Formats: sequence, structure tokens, C-alpha cells
Amino acid sequence: MDLIALLLFIAVILVSFFRKSNAGLLALAVGAIAVRIFSLSDKDLIGAISSSMFTVLAGITLLFVAVNSTGALELLAKKIVALAGNRVWVIPIAIYAAGFIVAGIGPGAIPALAIIPGIAVSVASATGYDPLMMALIGECGLMAGRMTPITPEGALITEVAAGAGIENVMPTILVSKTLVTIVFSIVLFIIFKGYKVKEVQNQTDLQATEPFNTKQLIALFSIVLMMILLIFFKVNIGLAAFISASLLFVLGIADDGACVKAMPWSVILLVLGVGALLGIVDAVGGIELMSNALSSIMTSFTATPIMGISAGLLSMVSSALGVVYPTMMPMCPTIASNLGNVHPVALMAAVGTGGSLSGITPLSTGGALALAAMGANLRDFDKEKENKAFVQLFIMAAVGLLITAVVSALFYNPIANLMMG
Repeated sequence: MDLIALLLFIAVILVSFFRKSNAGLLALAVGAIAVRIFSLSDKDLIGAISSSMFTVLAGITLLFVAVNSTGALELLAKKIVALAGNRVWVIPIAIYAAGFIVAGIGPGAIPALAIIPGIAVSVASATGYDPLMMALIGECGLMAGRMTPITPEGALITEVAAGAGIENVMPTILVSKTLVTIVFSIVLFIIFKGYKVKEVQNQTDLQATEPFNTKQLIALFSIVLMMILLIFFKVNIGLAAFISASLLFVLGIADDGACVKAMPWSVILLVLGVGALLGIVDAVGGIELMSNALSSIMTSFTATPIMGISAGLLSMVSSALGVVYPTMMPMCPTIASNLGNVHPVALMAAVGTGGSLSGITPLSTGGALALAAMGANLRDFDKEKENKAFVQLFIMAAVGLLITAVVSALFYNPIANLMMG
């Protein structure tokens, strides 16, 4: 039964990838059949749909759709970059920081991906840096920033870890992920010869002259309000986000109807549907079977790189947030227990890193939006350059996974032991 359940799950992922369909919807359909095969009930499947995860995802995405509708986040990112002035070497650092902050203050990677690549490519065209390099460095920043505790990714991983009896994992994962993305950004800077750019070509293109308007300031305050409710009043982050979003709607800062329509419902259905099927797979032993299989080929030294690369490969055909994290994070405590001498949070950090970095392939959201940003912002982006960038994205994804393997093998376990005890 455990093998059949695992094969059903793999089939759902493969079919949804090749048919370009939502894996969450297919997972629920297959789950309805699977509960009958495994002598379970529809209540088991429905019960596996996480109401707490829905609250978190719906609340956070609604709030940031509302904030985004005012243009506040985009202007914030531009101002961060403008702080670099004419110090050209600061520009890539500013782009990384912009990605980190925009993702890390709450929205996570997906909303930030809608903002950062376009800004990065525009900045590159003004400074003389390679536009693909700048887009990827910006995405490195948001990949690290997505691991703060207040993002959807942070909420998901925190919930999974709590289910395994591990608390406060996000600071360790954030430090580990930031380390890899900084190393990867430096490697990108070297590969694309960013060191050859000595001065800004057109400083005026970088100046964000307009100040925040009243609506934008209130929108940014709503994010602060969410954090205050979360930290000082212990309000569930999803409910805190609903409170902040409602404030924006009541004050007329954003339109509630338009914001609800603009929410990424496909992503929410993806996460909930796949999570429900995984609950059934776990109930019949499928997750334990996969954990034991991975454990059998691992040592305490190779565990983190193997988990990172495995997460990266799975992320190439599925969503990190919707599939990779909820599938592989629960395996980490079991694998760590089986191996000994490896910290489960080090394995979780490796999954978090690998699942993100492979997302820069052109088949994934990060790579696709980088290409789209280049096509929209570069006048001379012809078919030849598009094909070249397409191939480069695959190569850079492979480089990112290699860096993940090396850095995680050397540093993740010591970081986890130091920070988690």
C-alpha cells in the first residue's frame, strides 16, 4: 500500500507537469479514488486539507495583492536600488537587498518575482551590467528573503516542523539559505564578468524621484500592523493579514473585489490539494518508505547535499511551495534519526535551498519571469539572445545546485547545531 500510494503521488506530479495542469486539483481527484483503494474514507481526505494553511495563504496573499495594487512595493524596491547612487559596485548588492526585503517582509517569493526581475533588468540596462545576471541576483535575494518566518513559505515550513516536534526552525533555515544565495550571487557576478563594469552609464534611470503617496504609506503600514499583531498579540499570521487587508479595504486604499479576483487561487489550490493527497500517502506509509529509501544511500556527510539536489530536481517539474516543501520537509526528521550525527533542520535547510535555486530554469516561474522581464525591457532582445538566455538559465540552475551541494555539506550541519543546539 505504501508503494502504491507513493507511485500515485509521483504520477500526479508527472501528469500535471506534462499536461500543464494544476497538480492540486488532480491530487484531490486522485485522493478521492485513493481513499477507496486504501480502505479510508472521504472524511480522511477532507480532514487532510489544512484549514490553517488556507488561512495563512489566503490572508497573506490577499494583503499583499492589496498592498501591491498601490504600487508601494515596487516603489520601495526602486528606492532601495537608488540608494546606491553612482557607486556601481553597490548596484548588485542593492538588487539582492531589494529582492530580500520585498520577499522577506511578508509576500514571499511569488509576489516578489512579479516585481524584482523587471526592476533588475531595467537597472542593468542603465548601468551596463548583464541583465540576466542582475535578474538572477535579484532572485537570489528574494529566494533568501522567502525564508523569513512571516512569509507563506516560512509559515508552511514552520507548520511542517512543528508537526515533527521541532520549533523555531526558520532563523536557522534563513541563515543557511542566505549563505548559499550570497555565494551563488558572487559566482554569478564572476561568470557574467560584472567586475568589468566600472561606472554607471545613465544615472538618471536609477533615480526614484517620486515620494510615497498617502495610500502607499498606509499600505506599507498595514504590513507593519500585521507584524505587530503577530509578534506582540500572538494573532495567527493569516488572521493578522486579514485584519490588515480589511483595514485597507475599509479606508478605500484598495478595492476588495479586485484584490480577491487577483489572488493566486491556483497556487492556493495547488498547496492544499497536494497537501491533502500527501496526508493520505503519509497515512499509509508512503512518506516513511521514501525516507527510508533516501536514508539507505546517505551518510551523515552526504545527507544534506543529496536532499538539496533531490529537492532541486523535484522543483524543476513542480512547485517548491506546493509540492517540494510539503513532500520532503516531513522526511527530514526521520532521515536524521536513521542516520544519526546529522541535524534534521540542516536537512530542512537543504530542501529549502535546493527547492528554490532550481526555480531559475526557464521551465519554472523564476526563470520564465527573468526571460519575460528581458523581453519586455530590452529593445534588442531578439530570438538569438532569447535562445542564449534560455540555455544559460539551465546552466545557471545546475551551477546553483552544485553550490548548494558543496555549501550544505560543509556548513549546514554546523549552523544547525550552533543555532538549534
